[in-house]
Parts: sequence; structure tokens; C-alpha cells
Amino acid sequence: MSDSAFETLADSLLATLEEALGDHVDAELQGGILTVEGDEGAWIVNKHAPTRQVWLSSPRSGARHYAFDAGSGQWNDTRGGDDLLAVLGAELGVELTWQAP
Repeated sequence: MSDSAFETLADSLLATLEEALGDHVDAELQGGILTVEGDEGAWIVNKHAPTRQVWLSSPRSGARHYAFDAGSGQWNDTRGGDDLLAVLGAELGVELTWQAP
């Protein structure tokens, strides 16, 4: 994946998450970093261009790294497990969907 393709995918994901979560919790996207404030603390979702991954820091599940899988159209946990939207949605009690541009 090229740098520009990664940037497009990651920016689209972060913008979609901010919009979807904004109706339920305090979510703010600034400089490629999405900060979500919840009852249990702060969730941070950011893009990490050198590895072409999106990273999640969660007060519930800890730190996770996600890589985009073109076949499924999902950001999959690099250590196995659920995709980013499933994890974040379950932890925040919000159904999340995203379509790659």
C-alpha cells in the first residue's frame, strides 16, 4: 500500500469514527488523533504512517495495532482478535460501520 493510499484510508476511518461516536460520547479529531472521552477514561485512536497501521489505546483493552486488510475491508488486529470497529464499538456500546473509500 502506498503512503497516500494509507493516508486516505486512515483519514476516512478517523473522520467516520468521530462523526459516528460524536452522538454518543465526547469525540474530537485533531491532527490525525481521535480522542474519545468515556466514563472509564480516554480512548485514543491514531494513524501510524511508518507501519501503515492505526493504533488504539483503550482504558479497557490496552494498546492494540490494526492493519488494513483489503480483502475484508477491515482494520484487523495485528495480534489476532476482532477488528478495530468491533472492539471500539463494543467497549463504547456503539455500533460502528465504515466503508473504505
